[in-house]
Amino acid sequence: MGRGPSIEARKNAEDARRGKIFTKLIREISVAARSGGGDPAGNPRLRTAIDKSLASNMSKDVIERAIKKATGALEGVEYEEIRYEGYAPGGVAVIVDCLTDNKVRTVSDVRHAFGKFGGNLGTDGSVAFMFSKQGVLSYAPGADEDAITEAAIEAGADDVVVYPDDASIDVVTAPEHFAQVRDAMVAAGLAPGHAEVTYRADNDIAVEGETAQQVAKLLQWLEDLDDVQNVYSNADLGDAAYA
Repeated sequence: MGRGPSIEARKNAEDARRGKIFTKLIREISVAARSGGGDPAGNPRLRTAIDKSLASNMSKDVIERAIKKATGALEGVEYEEIRYEGYAPGGVAVIVDCLTDNKVRTVSDVRHAFGKFGGNLGTDGSVAFMFSKQGVLSYAPGADEDAITEAAIEAGADDVVVYPDDASIDVVTAPEHFAQVRDAMVAAGLAPGHAEVTYRADNDIAVEGETAQQVAKLLQWLEDLDDVQNVYSNADLGDAAYA
């Protein structure tokens, strides 16, 4: 009977994954602070990035250092925001948002990923029209649906979605109202388990079997690239991707 990975190997893998997450979060903090200033009270994007970083157990010292580098108080790297659009197998639309200090490296890595798994890069705007930008506050199964719905309506949310498979709940807002709705929900004692401004497909495409597995591999490969911050798709993978 074979032995599984050692405790040390598992810890090293976990440290590597944690480091990759921290790298992405620090880049988001840097760009948010550079574009909107280092005060989170007047910079909703920075505040959201800080909240996500604290939720991932990043220390306040690391966060403050990233902000100081971005605002010129300390010497730092300047990142550029780039979006790539393309298609995965099965006609699945994919958006890849990146923060990079080397555009040539990034486009090469993204193009390689699409080609490796049977997809192809498209032109700017080729798939973005299929997605809507939304603020989403997510609540785990067992949350109080009535209380969340009442508070969300009072806060000015656009919609409350209850998922029938597990009774989890999403409160959906316009991006410009995200901060005020989140603050109102927290003030009402209904802090979400996860909150972000994201892109959601207007309509999903169901893919099955080998195609679904290829799409899942492509999306995961893109997520794992250092320069990639977020990956959005309109794929409905079902269970086939995990077969």
